[in-house]
Amino acid sequence: MSICRFLSPALKYVAFSLSFFAILVLLTDQLIGFYVRKNIYDDINALPHRPYALVLGTSRYFSDNSLNLFYYNRLLAAQQLIKNNKVDYLLLSGDNRTPQYNEPRNMFYDLRKLGVNSEFMYLDFAGFRTLDSVIRAKTIFHANSITIVSQKFHCERALFIAQYYNIDAICYAAEYPSGHYGVRVREFFARLYMIWDLLTEKGPYFLGESEPLPPPLMVE
Repeated sequence: MSICRFLSPALKYVAFSLSFFAILVLLTDQLIGFYVRKNIYDDINALPHRPYALVLGTSRYFSDNSLNLFYYNRLLAAQQLIKNNKVDYLLLSGDNRTPQYNEPRNMFYDLRKLGVNSEFMYLDFAGFRTLDSVIRAKTIFHANSITIVSQKFHCERALFIAQYYNIDAICYAAEYPSGHYGVRVREFFARLYMIWDLLTEKGPYFLGESEPLPPPLMVE
């Protein structure tokens, strides 16, 4: 009987804590999406022109060696931007921590297969995280007016980072593959981690010397 009396308050505390955390996660997720909603486009005809597109990298294949449609759809979106003259240059930013894993190089080769001319593409090999990619686009590549390319959920987090650092950014949302609900669930926690990074002023893993992109082809 005494054990039950002890466990009951403890279980209530655990249940309350879990409920509070779940509400915090959901509220943070929704507020971030609401805050940046006006800067996300899925209609290319309504998309304003920007000199540079920041294409956020991901793996080309899933762990079962099937094609990662998040990756492929981002490339299709980037191709559309160039084809419709919505951007002048593509900055392909992703992870290249080992010689065997190179997201920017993969994007470059696959976009070439999609007909994008190499002279319009530049690579950022130190885009280890979304925060790194966004900050480096401005500080290293001097891309001061950008269109971010990724799925909508990812765009929201990237745009929040951009606005925090006063970077002029909008997003062209790539198609979200059907299913893959786990990716969206992981995003809840990625947003909490992002808030922590911003509050602690955590910067990119690596900066290095400036590598300015070419000047815009079109006069804004």
